[in-house]
Amino acid sequence: MNEAEARAIALERIRELRALNWEDVRVRYLKNPEAVEVTGPSGTTYQVETEAFWDGAKDADLRVIVSVDDGGWRAFMPLTEDFILSRDGSFVDE
Repeated sequence: MNEAEARAIALERIRELRALNWEDVRVRYLKNPEAVEVTGPSGTTYQVETEAFWDGAKDADLRVIVSVDDGGWRAFMPLTEDFILSRDGSFVDE
């Protein structure tokens, strides 16, 4: 897997997700992971999974995780990027 290409794909997805509000993230991704295939500039197909979890107390902060792999051995240990979104729309620890 081209790690630089996979990271660029993950960071682009993170950028898109950070534009959503807390309620949209909760409804769309909490307990409802989304997996899509994305073709990178090299022609490699990557699976990109987006999921949200409570980061502590229920109905509080959401941890949003994007995982990327190319279907090879990295499927067992995908590249990940994440952020924590508080209910007020701010980002935790930034």
